[in-house]
Amino acid sequence: MSRQRIEAVAETMSKSHNIRNMCVIAHVDHGKSTLSDALVCKAGERRFTDALEAEKEKGITIKSSAVSMFYELDDQILGDLKRDGNGFLVNLIDSPGHVDFSSEVTVALRVTDGALLVVDAVSGVSVQTETVLRQALSERVQLALVINKVDRCILEQKLEPEELYQKLSGIVARCNALIAMYRSTDDMIYSDEHFNPKSGNVAFASGKQGWAFTIHQFAIIFAEKAKTSKDKYIDRLWGESFYSSTNKKWISYEQSRSIDDAKRGFNQFILQPLYQILNACLELNIDEVQTLLSKIDIKLPAAKLDATLLDGKTITSNVMKRWLPAGEAMLHLIVLHLPSPVQAQIYRIQHLYEGPQDDQVACSMKACDPNGEVMIYISKKIPVQDGSRFLCFGRIFSGTIVSGTNVRILGPDYRPGSTSDLQIKNVTSVGVMIGDRCIPTHHVPAGNVVALTGIDKCLLKTATITTSSDAHNFRVMKFSVSPVVRVAVDVKDPVDHTKLVDGLKKLVQGDSLVQVLNENGQHVIAAAGELHLEICLADLEKTHARCPLKVATPIVTYRETITAESRRIAFTKTTNKHNKFFMRASPLEPGLAEAIESGRITSKQDPRERSRILVEEFGWDLAATKKIWAFGPYENGPNILVDSTRGVDGLGNIQDAVGAAFQWTTQEGVVASENLHGVRIELLDAEIHRDAAHRRPDQIIPAIRRCLLASLHMAEPRLLEPIFIVDIECPRSMIGRVYATLNKRRGQINEEVELSGTTLSRIKAFLPVNESFGFTAELRQVTSGTAFPQCQFDHWSLLPGEPFEIDSKCGLIINDIRQRKSLPQQIPTLESLIDRQ
Repeated sequence: MSRQRIEAVAETMSKSHNIRNMCVIAHVDHGKSTLSDALVCKAGERRFTDALEAEKEKGITIKSSAVSMFYELDDQILGDLKRDGNGFLVNLIDSPGHVDFSSEVTVALRVTDGALLVVDAVSGVSVQTETVLRQALSERVQLALVINKVDRCILEQKLEPEELYQKLSGIVARCNALIAMYRSTDDMIYSDEHFNPKSGNVAFASGKQGWAFTIHQFAIIFAEKAKTSKDKYIDRLWGESFYSSTNKKWISYEQSRSIDDAKRGFNQFILQPLYQILNACLELNIDEVQTLLSKIDIKLPAAKLDATLLDGKTITSNVMKRWLPAGEAMLHLIVLHLPSPVQAQIYRIQHLYEGPQDDQVACSMKACDPNGEVMIYISKKIPVQDGSRFLCFGRIFSGTIVSGTNVRILGPDYRPGSTSDLQIKNVTSVGVMIGDRCIPTHHVPAGNVVALTGIDKCLLKTATITTSSDAHNFRVMKFSVSPVVRVAVDVKDPVDHTKLVDGLKKLVQGDSLVQVLNENGQHVIAAAGELHLEICLADLEKTHARCPLKVATPIVTYRETITAESRRIAFTKTTNKHNKFFMRASPLEPGLAEAIESGRITSKQDPRERSRILVEEFGWDLAATKKIWAFGPYENGPNILVDSTRGVDGLGNIQDAVGAAFQWTTQEGVVASENLHGVRIELLDAEIHRDAAHRRPDQIIPAIRRCLLASLHMAEPRLLEPIFIVDIECPRSMIGRVYATLNKRRGQINEEVELSGTTLSRIKAFLPVNESFGFTAELRQVTSGTAFPQCQFDHWSLLPGEPFEIDSKCGLIINDIRQRKSLPQQIPTLESLIDRQ
């Protein structure tokens, strides 16, 4: 970046009305990175996306990357927009589209206020499109829509203008339907008809050819020629507005049915010229191209139209980039239709900040006050080139961070007033990201994204950075994917063991989702899918550990559940016989576990709101909702502990011990020591010794755990397996082969849809994660590379078979899990868990 650009960026950082923090989100291969690069090139910068070797090799984005860019727009475009001058700072984050890296999308959305949702005009709205849109809604991020690859509909599919209009209109309607479906009831930033080309928040593009436009751009062109207001044309260039060339007047749809030459305004005044130029360029009809260019007042050097040296695609790109440059249309979307930090933080802080909404810190953030207390959310850590340290990347919501500032680093488990999960450290330097480079600067004020150095060893993945002693945390991010695929790793040479341990620590810090577990002395990496696991192992071997590794066969994470209420009450005593416990287990109501996992019901929310949801939606007794002791595992899992006792003396003395046993049991269930899912545990009665010496935690916790395991044992325990939803696009001639491949792997077809205007079909199917290893490679092989699958974790499903039947599929899997975890081969018997009264 030139010195002038750096100075312009630094100056605009303090003009919060002129800042746009945004990202680009989409399904894989819908064209995000190409469109992002068009925007970057307009700012005079080099291409910055997909810089990693793995990204270049696989042709996909793996890590989200950020760039800060400065633009100037003229008054005619900006109109009455509230601003401080004509210079704008756009902090752009390009995010991955592959479902395995959805956590990177969440990371990008947390630090941005707006997003461009990119949809392929040929494929339409895909599975991952729905996922990223839902993620944006959950983070309260404003959206604008870019329908990409329109050129393919014209040149490859040969759609007529009216057919193309209906296709584009259908995509807009589908995206609006998804917003209506997924937006929160208290979310006032979206309407059910949020995307509307007439309002200017929808663009039509071809990232590969480098062009894009909005209805407003054409309205301005026609208004200038007619010397009238652009508003007159905006209403006529989209929707049911038709023009009769014979009568020289605009008419309605009903009137158009009786007039032969009546054409839709969008088709006649936008698509028709577009079709003419694209076809003339592709057919190398240079005379016609020059005639058309003269009509729209565009001049191009002869070298860019030389048919003897250039092919049709290159000439098309040269002409279209000059006529409708993609970077310009996208910049209009970003500046005019995505919010500034001043606008966005008013409603986003209500969702993001865990503290009172009227405290000093919250008010400072809602005002985007650069003079307030520093409040920064670190969403990810970016490794520096040599891999030794990390940059802490995040968003400043209030205050101004200066190099050398002493800050409080609040971990996810920090509670105001305590010293746990709290560190105080000096920020060595601050800077802004330009792709894979960090440009140092002296200070960065509220409303911007920032990269901090010097504090990376004080946090694992995310943290709240503040100068206020009264500040609460930002909410923890909720990811749309789960680490359900695991693999054990070790070094080939025992001398390198220290390198492996250090490398695993760095891997966890550098990836938002990956987990590293220790199972019986083995190092186990948990990832979202096969591709995510592959990338993590490559990063570990080449960047973090830098030593040869041995990799075991991938394994799958399972969950335990129950399918009935305990057939009788479980009873246990402490070993000293002075304390007795009575418990019962039952399945949670349908949908309740999912509500907890989605964050609708949490341990931290207002108890009255939680009680209302449990009573109205899940039929709980009001008294029971007020006696919830814990959620588990990890205090936010989909299992609930309820105190159903009456008049038990000294119960408060053992509550912490009961909670600890509950957390232990929900992490390690009765049949395979896997996490529990969808279980309600009730403490029905207890006898507690008055003398503290006879009710120590080392007495209480083991007895409660046995009681918990016994209640599960008597409630028909089962194993849950993770299920992927697979989105497959393939030629219709290959559907039989796709079905055969799915059937071999216990796949179940969910739906099949023909993609209009193509020879392709889209198949959605459910596939057990345990059967997914090698599925992509096999499908590509049997369909000669014409089928494109994408797997995303969707839900947990009961595994066929009974856990106690050794020869069943469920029994065999449980045996393998217990063997891997060095547990006794046999599941504990009920007699070994309960006591006699």
